Amino acid sequence: MQEFPDWLHSRAATVPERVALIAQDRQWTFSELDTEADRAARRLASLGVREGDHVATILKAGFTSAVLPHATLRLGATLVPLNTRLSEKELEWQIDDIDPRIVIRDEASLAAASEMDVDLRRAHPSTSVLAVIYTSGTTGHPKGAMLTVGNFWWSAIGSALNLGTRPRDRWLACLPLFHVGGLSILIRSAIYGITAVVHDGFDADAVNVAIENNEVSIVSVVAVMLQRMLDARPDSPYPPSLRCVLVGGGPVPRSLLDRCASLLIPVVQTYGLTETCSQIATISPEDAIRKLGSSGKPLYPNELRISHDAEILVRGPVVMKGYAGRPAETSSTIVDGWLHTGDAGSIDDDGFLFVLDRRDDLIITGGENVYPAEVEAALSSHPSVAEAGVVGARDAEWGQRVVAFVKLKDSTHADTPSLTAHCSLQLGSFKIPREFRFTEEPLPRTAAGKLRRSALREMLEGTNAGPE
Repeated sequence: MQEFPDWLHSRAATVPERVALIAQDRQWTFSELDTEADRAARRLASLGVREGDHVATILKAGFTSAVLPHATLRLGATLVPLNTRLSEKELEWQIDDIDPRIVIRDEASLAAASEMDVDLRRAHPSTSVLAVIYTSGTTGHPKGAMLTVGNFWWSAIGSALNLGTRPRDRWLACLPLFHVGGLSILIRSAIYGITAVVHDGFDADAVNVAIENNEVSIVSVVAVMLQRMLDARPDSPYPPSLRCVLVGGGPVPRSLLDRCASLLIPVVQTYGLTETCSQIATISPEDAIRKLGSSGKPLYPNELRISHDAEILVRGPVVMKGYAGRPAETSSTIVDGWLHTGDAGSIDDDGFLFVLDRRDDLIITGGENVYPAEVEAALSSHPSVAEAGVVGARDAEWGQRVVAFVKLKDSTHADTPSLTAHCSLQLGSFKIPREFRFTEEPLPRTAAGKLRRSALREMLEGTNAGPE
């Protein structure tokens, strides 16, 4: 069985004084972080954590949540970071589902624990489950994806081969650390020997300051986060120290990509899932403009293909071990080694992936297929639209009709006729929303910033109000 030497411990030996982590207005070198990981592991052991146990956490992003992945790994335990934005009822369901040895709800509880003298692992089998990450739960109950040491290793290697690494890189994690996109940054940074910059939540101004003043070179965001970053600053390029803005979480509106291209902002579109330990395909920097809108090609050594019904299928060493405690759902999701993503996409003649949407969100109206993301992109290009979400509603004549939820920018105005006219310039007539719902509240999103269309459908079904 393949084993990987502990990456944080290895970096502490090779580059001990290099900054490993910046969080909560403090910084730790690799040597200091390695020492803190050992201390945290011994404290977990004193709380009863042993090999094979689950350690659930409900923590904001910061030092403790950043050191725990290394600490649990050294005990042979599995980290289960839970979404801090869930209700108590939702958290109780997940805790019952995963049956952890302990639940850590605040930093003080771990800091106050005593330290036990225990042998710590310095090498980790590739098949050991490093973390169980619950899917974002946009539909139904979330499932815990078991992500192994090997999954995280190959995810880091594939990304490095595509984007390259530099000793002075600083990768900003403004995605939650209970999300695979945030957790992967911590692990990659230790493997590469670069600095992870951790923010407690997303704040557009704070991200812009980190890029402008703190030499952040890579940042991972979703489209709505990038939009807010640009809206919070003058229309001008970022400093040259920023070499990559990874944008995932769903198709990126073409208008946003065009805006970034005009400002020479190095946007790199990526496609990934919890079940693939973050990225599975990412456009290379040299192809980002030439193939604007594409998520690129699969990262080495993974494979990707499109099924007969347009579903994206992936295979490779980043694919999860399975869903915790759900063998039937695992076997229906991973078939003959291929993970069925539930996303729709296409591959062009040059082999580049274009993600269309979630297959479950597809709207069929009058026999025509409408992908909500395409309509949302058209609406988002209107100068008055801050956010747009599109779903299908039951319709006696057409089967479904297209309904748009729209939040306007402050101090702007748009109405149904103006938005209809705007869409008619970009979309086929069957794709144009037949109904608009205007809202003053932000549209519902997951903690990672993905639009929750299931919540929009619930809002639609829960009211009999007509279109505005």
